Amino acid sequence: MKAERLVPFLILAVLLPCLAQSDTKLKIKGLREYAKQGSSAIPKITPYLEDGDSEVRREAVRALVDIGTQRSLEPLTAACRDNDPEVQMRATDGLVNFYLPGYVEHGFSASLKRAGNKLAGKWTDSANEDAVEPDTPLRPEIVKALSDLAESGSSMDARANAARALGILRAKGGVPALTQSLKSKDSRLIFESLIALQKIQDRSAGPRAIFLVRDLDEDIQVTAIETVGLLGAKEAVPDLKRVLEKSPGKRVRRATLFALAHLADPDSRQTFLSLMNDKDDEVRAAAAEGLGRIGNSEDRPALERAWDSERRMSPRLAVAFALAMIGNREVSDFSPMGYLINTLNQKSWRGIAQPYLSELAKRPEPRQAVVSAVGRISTRDEKTGIAQVLAGCGSKDAVPPLEQLAKDDDPAVAREALRALRIVRGSVQ
Repeated sequence: MKAERLVPFLILAVLLPCLAQSDTKLKIKGLREYAKQGSSAIPKITPYLEDGDSEVRREAVRALVDIGTQRSLEPLTAACRDNDPEVQMRATDGLVNFYLPGYVEHGFSASLKRAGNKLAGKWTDSANEDAVEPDTPLRPEIVKALSDLAESGSSMDARANAARALGILRAKGGVPALTQSLKSKDSRLIFESLIALQKIQDRSAGPRAIFLVRDLDEDIQVTAIETVGLLGAKEAVPDLKRVLEKSPGKRVRRATLFALAHLADPDSRQTFLSLMNDKDDEVRAAAAEGLGRIGNSEDRPALERAWDSERRMSPRLAVAFALAMIGNREVSDFSPMGYLINTLNQKSWRGIAQPYLSELAKRPEPRQAVVSAVGRISTRDEKTGIAQVLAGCGSKDAVPPLEQLAKDDDPAVAREALRALRIVRGSVQ
């Protein structure tokens, strides 16, 4: 009799998992259909973010990301608070994708693969160049959700991915979370936080990264050195000099000298002068940059000799920058400024020439030289490059030349000039 009573329970024990599995499949199938319906289906998808089955919640996030409209932002922000790492990472990339369309195709979540309960993804550095426009308005609740995730996500990958997202979105509100993450023992989280701080460009964060310039992990050390330099952390100069004293390898030596060049400490002047004839091209470039930023007119003869003799592209561009910083602002085919502008036509070197010009354009006198060049430049690359240079100068005297470029017959030039106008006008109001 007792055995007969156990039969129904045994049947249920066998059937319930099957029924649950079937229910999960039905829900996932339904969510995929909802995703095809667009934003009107979001109210139907959102309740599934509370489902007890993490597989269903993951599919709900995928559906919201596929829809990708503004109405997806609120539920994706809520999904960042999920306790499943995959849900957190897919929601993070979905939020970034709204501001940077196409991001989900190469973001970290695109590489996620699951084998049973194990989740793995492949980190690539392709997203290190990704960033939204500087004037992109962000919802504070999104910045808060990503900051919380960077500090206390369910996995180190989820935290590192959130740190990457804060950088791509240039979220200044995320700086406290990022600087706190620098104290982590996880190399990926530290690396992504450093890169994010470089993109956000909040100079107050620079001193918080100094302790990492002597890290034992070379990737972290180099990235930290670059970060303190780019963020102008002058307090890092003694530590950087101690790094040089220990005769570091080529990669660390280059990074350290470029950081010192950015910090432009006058006490580094003799070091830079002594390296102007170094056999390493990048070291000569760093030395020239440093002399240019220090701005001692007595160094002009040494830089002019280098300008006449240097044949390697990287240090030659750096010497052109340094001479323009010190006072040679003539714009002609054979002048340093003219050389920097002409190099905008070279795809391989544009990424070096343009930042130099952007830095020059932030100073009144060099900016006038850049402005004066607008009337003589003729190629698309020169015009779009100068528009991008003036976009970051933060000065109203950039408006007239940008208005001139906005009337260009080339639609690509006009678009870039209009974008630059929007940024400049927003920064000077």
